Amino acid sequence: MQVHNIESSSPTSKPLSDMTRARRAVKLRKAWRRERIFILACLLLFALAYVFHPHPVAAAWFGFFIAAYSAVANDSIQTIGTFIASNKERPWWMLWLYIGGIFLVTMTVGWLLYDGDVSYQRLMSVDKKTGELLFPQPTSFSFVQLAAPIFLLILTRMKMPVSTTFLLLSAFTASSSGISKVFIKSIGGYLLAFGIAIVVWLLIHRQTKKWFTGRPHPGWVVAQWLTSGALWAVWLMQDAANIAVYLPRQLDVVEFLIFAGTIFAGLGLLFYLRGDRIQEIVDEKTEIADTRAATLVDLVYAGILLYKLTVSTIPMSTTWVFLGLLAGRELAIKISDKKPLVKTWKLIGKDLLFAFIGLLVSLIIAMIVNPGLWAEVKALLNQ
Repeated sequence: MQVHNIESSSPTSKPLSDMTRARRAVKLRKAWRRERIFILACLLLFALAYVFHPHPVAAAWFGFFIAAYSAVANDSIQTIGTFIASNKERPWWMLWLYIGGIFLVTMTVGWLLYDGDVSYQRLMSVDKKTGELLFPQPTSFSFVQLAAPIFLLILTRMKMPVSTTFLLLSAFTASSSGISKVFIKSIGGYLLAFGIAIVVWLLIHRQTKKWFTGRPHPGWVVAQWLTSGALWAVWLMQDAANIAVYLPRQLDVVEFLIFAGTIFAGLGLLFYLRGDRIQEIVDEKTEIADTRAATLVDLVYAGILLYKLTVSTIPMSTTWVFLGLLAGRELAIKISDKKPLVKTWKLIGKDLLFAFIGLLVSLIIAMIVNPGLWAEVKALLNQ
């Protein structure tokens, strides 16, 4: 009987296996139909990157055009993500004109103040030991440097909140010193934001839970637009370097107009898509769609970025700071409400995992572009 049962069970396992394969095939076909335009577009971009990379001027502008959208799209969750989430009922073009207008003003001020440098001196950071620029202006480009923002597009499509600072700037660093300085400042930013968020929301959550009921007073809408605008401006001062790294460090009038016009148009597309898929990372957080809650998040985040902006001109991953802020806030809310923390820790872990994946990809790109960097990393690991 035992032998008979074993033999009779084996035929049934094959149909089940076939059904599983059939389901997978159906899922793959659906995924292909859903993503085929995006996949074909990425393949075309990779081909163009290969064609353009031997030609410095064409390569610089090609890299900028791709980075202009991919960097803002991925980083949108940390700057305008809460703004989009709490203004879903408003027309997209109204949000675009407001945020786009602040972008134009902020970049114009930086361009005028720093003699054509739109990075607010982030790209002019110097290694104190060698006296050399951490991110010198490129005179030639490799295929991988142009492919970096395309990889960022793919990761953004996969809803991964990776650090655009690591992914884009690391491809242009002259030594491991540049990456290590950015990494140390970014880790410090994550821990600072995590700690501040826990303290702030442990102190205010129970009160705000009582007060933030019903429709918000119109004054909250004004406050949220003001804080979102301030946050967006401060973020631009930090992260415009990630986009401008492909371009000359001093832009003339025509170059600046192309720079500003391209990103302004890209913002329009981003708002039309309502933040695209990566916006779900913000939407899944507790009560973030409430105008009042979004205002508090933006206010605390803007304060942290402003502080880090004044500490040094070394670029920093604002993505890591934002993830630290959301993680600390989410944890504090669950502790205040005395709810299980398992799901919260999973969310925090997932966001951190994606951030480290982005860091790993960044290091791989940097070492491919600059073989000497791999030798420096090996030397550091052997110490």
